[in-house]
Amino acid sequence: MSQRVSKEELRQRAEAWIEAGKMVAGPVRVKAGTVLYAPLPTADALLLDGWIRPANSIKEFVFPRHEVLYGYSVGAAGITLHETEPEPREQVIVGAHPCDAAALPILDKLFNWDYRDDFYNRRREATTVVTLACAVHDEECFCTSVGLGPAAERGSDVMLFDARDGAYEVRCLTEKGAALWGSDVERAPANKPMEAAGPERRFEPAEVAAFAKEHFEDPFWHEHALACLGCGACAYTCPVCHCFDIVDEGNARCGVRARNWDACQFALFTAHASGHNPRPAQGARQRQRIYHKFLMYPEKFGEILCTGCGNCARICPVGLGVLPVVKEICHAESV
Repeated sequence: MSQRVSKEELRQRAEAWIEAGKMVAGPVRVKAGTVLYAPLPTADALLLDGWIRPANSIKEFVFPRHEVLYGYSVGAAGITLHETEPEPREQVIVGAHPCDAAALPILDKLFNWDYRDDFYNRRREATTVVTLACAVHDEECFCTSVGLGPAAERGSDVMLFDARDGAYEVRCLTEKGAALWGSDVERAPANKPMEAAGPERRFEPAEVAAFAKEHFEDPFWHEHALACLGCGACAYTCPVCHCFDIVDEGNARCGVRARNWDACQFALFTAHASGHNPRPAQGARQRQRIYHKFLMYPEKFGEILCTGCGNCARICPVGLGVLPVVKEICHAESV
């Protein structure tokens, strides 16, 4: 039998994890109209309903916006390097959406490609994801178009299904999830009566990849980027965008080498020291975003670099995002 847990019991479990020294994060209302995944000061802050999805993603708990790689100091004996050993605290993400949890196996391939990134992997290994299956969606959601759904299990260790009576059905999907939950719970049963209907399929990824491959110089890219501000909000809120820059921060006496998030929509992202920029206009940068997600990443790693969360369109100040652009691509292909 599957286990059931009330919302109050779930918060009690989260409080116990906090008291045990774990970093526990989940949806938190930070101000009117804004919900973010954030560390929970207490379990009372955990928001379990009343929102479509947080305005950020859980990637920042395994791939922080700012991360010190090592430090340096200059003294009489010369330059001394100070190694930084990542020692992540055990962390639990509660109330994540399936489109966030599914991002982690996608990112795993990048951070273990030609170099095994210890900073990422140690955080990843220390993280347990308790996912809340989606009961509702909005017009920006398109998880079903990229092979996922409101109860997609990929990347989740435990999944909760809203029983619509103030309780959740609990399913442990991994050994890590079972160890966290601390009891014998049915794992991945075939019958899933609590699953909600997902959004209708909006486009075919293969059509997007084909268009991208055959229309590199198409004026389409320029026309559909005229409104883009190049602010990078789409990349920062995306569960799978992972561009970063490595910079030295400090002064002549001491400092650090750090990794910071970057975005392909920034004008300076591809600017060379010579002044040349191979993507000088926003159209080329929009093209790169779609190419990377639907053509380049799938060709290299066999994964679409998108989980259909829709945050890019929700957050964009001018209403752009992956879904509006790829729908236009599919329309262009059909005429």
